[in-house]
Amino acid sequence: MQRSFSKQDVERFFALLRRAEPEPKTELCYLNNFTLLVAVVLSAQATDRSVNKATAALFALADTPDKMASLGEEVVAHHIRTIGLYRTKAKNVVALSRALLSRHHGEIPHDRAALEALPGVGRKTANVVLNTAFGEPTIAVDTHIFRVANRTGLARGKTPLAVEMGLERIVPSVYRLHAHHWLILHGRYVCVARRPHCPVCIVRELCRFDGKTPEAGTPEDTKGTGRRGNRLQQRAGAAKRTAPKAKARVKKANAARGGAGHRKDS
Repeated sequence: MQRSFSKQDVERFFALLRRAEPEPKTELCYLNNFTLLVAVVLSAQATDRSVNKATAALFALADTPDKMASLGEEVVAHHIRTIGLYRTKAKNVVALSRALLSRHHGEIPHDRAALEALPGVGRKTANVVLNTAFGEPTIAVDTHIFRVANRTGLARGKTPLAVEMGLERIVPSVYRLHAHHWLILHGRYVCVARRPHCPVCIVRELCRFDGKTPEAGTPEDTKGTGRRGNRLQQRAGAAKRTAPKAKARVKKANAARGGAGHRKDS
């Protein structure tokens, strides 16, 4: 049975992530709290990159609830048609815009229950908004965090809520505000779903994952003979070459933003 993380292990885990990325930011582009909410709603089962491409033109037309509601479902759907489930999402975006106008005077509520009562807004979306817009130390568990928490042994759970509760119990308060961003970025660029980049992982020594990707050229990496062994070696070599570039994209993106996060200020 794999041993659990000690308090010292957890402290070290997040200290290493913070050292690599002191001020992590969401990779969604937004103009204000309303467009942040819309972007997060649209990001369900979609990549941040695809959402950013779709919302660039949409937010230029509508960056407030009244403007978005005035566009209507068809126009919103047209702008986000490249995103999965775009018709349902367009319906939710227009509906939540109207709900914000009727219930909250067009403002984004700083309240979990009020956020989750909006169309298309679940616990994960509410957590992202509370964290990014209001500075609450919430942890929004998406597919990346769910994978990292379970694979590393940091906080195992069968459901996103179980993982969230586990992380809330163990993450030191000093790291809580940025914890979910660190874990998301780590899962997106290093601890990827298929063949994680373990050789360049900064928390490799703390990770409890038994199936770590080996260094290229090691005996573990070249298991097998003939064509199969060659293929394994080639794949590992490719992973080792590309992992640093993938990991560097996070810092490059932050540098390009000049430290202003992903908020687009006019």
